[in-house]
Amino acid sequence: MFDIPKIWEEFRESSDFVYLRQSNHVDHYLICFLKSITDINVLNEQILDFISKNAGLLFDELFEELPIAEKELSSDWDEIRNKLLLGYVAIQQAPTAETILLNASSSKGRTVSKPEIEFNVEGSKEALVESLDINLNLIRKRLPVASLRIKELHVGDVSKSRVAICYIEDITNEQYIQTCLQRIGDIQFDTVTDITVIQQIMEDNSNSIFPQMLGTERTDRIVWGLTLGQVCIVVDGSPNAILGPVTFQHFFASYEDYYLPWLIGSIIRMIRFTSVMFSILASSVYVAVLTYHGHGISNAFLPTIIASRINVPFPPVVEVLIMELAIELLREAGARLPSKIGQTIGIVGGIVLGTAAVQASLTSNFLLIIVALSAMASFTTPVFRMSNTIRILRFPFILFAQLWGLLGIFMCSIIVVTHLLRLTSLGMPYLVPFYPLRLKSLTDTIIRPPYSKFHQRPGFYRTKNPARFDKRKSNLKNDIDE
Repeated sequence: MFDIPKIWEEFRESSDFVYLRQSNHVDHYLICFLKSITDINVLNEQILDFISKNAGLLFDELFEELPIAEKELSSDWDEIRNKLLLGYVAIQQAPTAETILLNASSSKGRTVSKPEIEFNVEGSKEALVESLDINLNLIRKRLPVASLRIKELHVGDVSKSRVAICYIEDITNEQYIQTCLQRIGDIQFDTVTDITVIQQIMEDNSNSIFPQMLGTERTDRIVWGLTLGQVCIVVDGSPNAILGPVTFQHFFASYEDYYLPWLIGSIIRMIRFTSVMFSILASSVYVAVLTYHGHGISNAFLPTIIASRINVPFPPVVEVLIMELAIELLREAGARLPSKIGQTIGIVGGIVLGTAAVQASLTSNFLLIIVALSAMASFTTPVFRMSNTIRILRFPFILFAQLWGLLGIFMCSIIVVTHLLRLTSLGMPYLVPFYPLRLKSLTDTIIRPPYSKFHQRPGFYRTKNPARFDKRKSNLKNDIDE
């Protein structure tokens, strides 16, 4: 018999650390593992059972014969410790440091479910989960091509989080691949628990409120982005992935648009763009018109506005800010509470507060309608991070409208557009193909074209293979008997 080596002492304080002694006529083994992250079925049925039935094998023969796909031989204690923390089983030969490492990690977690944020009526119902291996399986299943490359890194000095970078080698521009590898490899942070941490660190301008990487939980959207020439980044423990580089219009295009007929999809997309503009500008225009440009109000609306505001003691900007903050309060309360209670709070709270605010003369009926429509319009943004940006943007526009009226709204618009012109995503201009203008790449922006027009990948991705299919054959619809 032999004592446990000193190198295992740091693990003995953990109650989930297990070590077993095994010996035959020649060698003595020490089998160590962490039961909390080790698959007990694999351990019992494929490792311990095999060792007990083949007790006469030498250590080297045992390594060759063990029926485990992922195994290696090592005497480096740092590597042994790191593998043990990932769910490996270590079989150490005594009294040497030679150790067999067998992958028996447990993959406990929730099963694949429907998307919670990017919900759709038509199309796929598969969403990413917290397991990196399952997520990569979902992507591989939809892209069964040999050119799909997956580069795995470990990020975080403490968490050692697994990060996978996915791309299609014969399509994706090499510059984007190297940029992602370099930025993720340079991350100096102790704990990376979610993809949003990596997204904030590796974005081109971390001080901007506009997201420069597209977060998604949908596997079909990931596959579509990979075939366009984007890079996908997935983190173990996060049910979301990020795609890059992206452009501004990507955040207002729902992937469900591609499941609908192109005319319907285009109309819905244009409604979405219009709703976003209304959500940003409606309240600020109300403040500007009532504060500086009352003479521009039509005679048909003037009596209604005067009657609704005659008992309101606040100036328009205070009235608007009260209502906007009340809407944000209801939105946050509904989001943080359990789903059924949150829905009730949102509906009942909105009705009660709106009615009470009008009866107490804190706001006008006219503004209540505008703020309610603005709030609903902001929900049309399919990407959650951009939806938050739209919510925040309303407030500077309101303040500029109070200071300089319509001129202030125009000045604030110039500031926002100038900021967008300077933004990049992995080095690619944020407003392309509008600026710099790329006429051939304007196809799938505001209007969703028919599939026969998707014969070329967007030129601004600078892909290795720009052609998707032969344009000459795209409109051929031969009869079934031909």
